[in-house]
Amino acid sequence: MEKSIFDNGFFEFIQTEEEFEIDGKQRLIKRNMVRRPPGIRALIVDLENEKIILSREFRYELNTWDYRLPGGKVFDSLADYKKSIEENTVLEHVEKTVPKEVMEEVGLIVREPKLLKVSHDGAGVVWDLYYYEITDYEISEDGPKLEEDEFVSGFVLKSFDEVMDLCTLGEIHEERTVGILLSYILEKKKVKQKQLLQK
Repeated sequence: MEKSIFDNGFFEFIQTEEEFEIDGKQRLIKRNMVRRPPGIRALIVDLENEKIILSREFRYELNTWDYRLPGGKVFDSLADYKKSIEENTVLEHVEKTVPKEVMEEVGLIVREPKLLKVSHDGAGVVWDLYYYEITDYEISEDGPKLEEDEFVSGFVLKSFDEVMDLCTLGEIHEERTVGILLSYILEKKKVKQKQLLQK
């Protein structure tokens, strides 16, 4: 059971009652949560040269420029998101958003995005970020199509090692993205090392 307590069109405060099996016993758990529509992040990779595309975006919450994975919101309103939950079409909307957001922010045409991970924000906040790996892309002749209040100064290709440095030096401020990037790069390095040892 779910009850909406407050909704400002972007965030919603909800109360839920759900049954969970914990240590072999069914338990009815009541929880209070804040929910907002999900977002996507595109991990655009040149695997052969071990490079990742990062955008430089002005972030109002930081009052400065930040390295980011291209991405953005999936729904324009909370109402659209709630309707999609009811219709069980959230993932369908997410998949349509990936190429659209990448084109808008960095002017790249992407093909065959692959879902890497869904990052959940925490116990009391429902704000999912869908991370996609993209290895097939090309530059659009039309370039980016930014929204009026978005400021993105193109993109840069950074080596795996450079991206790791940006993460550890705090130059990429979205902590969930830092975790995804470090995990991704370390896994790719591990696979490469294993392949070298087998030769």
